[in-house]
Amino acid sequence: MNDIRHGDDVAALLSTPVEADVLRRLHRRLEREAEEAGIVDVAYTTIDSPLGKLLLAATPKGIVRLAYASEDHDTVLEKLSERLSPRILRAPQRLAVVAREIDEYFAKQRRTFDVTLDLSLSRGFRQLVQSHLPEIEYGQTRSYRDVAELVGNPKAVRAVGTACATNPLPIIVPCHRVLRTDGSLGGYIGGPEAKTTLLALEAAA
Repeated sequence: MNDIRHGDDVAALLSTPVEADVLRRLHRRLEREAEEAGIVDVAYTTIDSPLGKLLLAATPKGIVRLAYASEDHDTVLEKLSERLSPRILRAPQRLAVVAREIDEYFAKQRRTFDVTLDLSLSRGFRQLVQSHLPEIEYGQTRSYRDVAELVGNPKAVRAVGTACATNPLPIIVPCHRVLRTDGSLGGYIGGPEAKTTLLALEAAA
């Protein structure tokens, strides 16, 4: 009887906040030691936002991915492990600056992002387009045709649309500010509701 009671006590202990605190401290230690050893190629975390939970990921070069929950964060992490490196670790401290900047953006306290970007998930023309999107100012919009002219290829209107729709860093690289030539929303990795919300947020500010 005493043994059973002791087992129940252990089970109860493991389900308390004490266990959660121990796990957090162990993970922080793992995160710190992995960083010091230089064995983390992709750090990630998740944050809450008005558009749901967002996944943030960074390499030593900079922020490499922002993903909406609708993209399935597990799938996104799996793809990152395939395309970049399997050495991935949840490391919130590495993403603390960009997390703060995103919070400030949604609070209408920030109009541009100051974090360094890693655009290595895109190639060629898509990367070229995405590298120019931050030139579209907060609260402004441009058409696919405008962006095609901006990057020096006025006939590549459809390719600009694809580059915007596949942007791996939405919000930070503001593809939501690019509309179809007829003024309609066009494709967006977070879906039309997210794009509408971001445009409305900036217009209200």
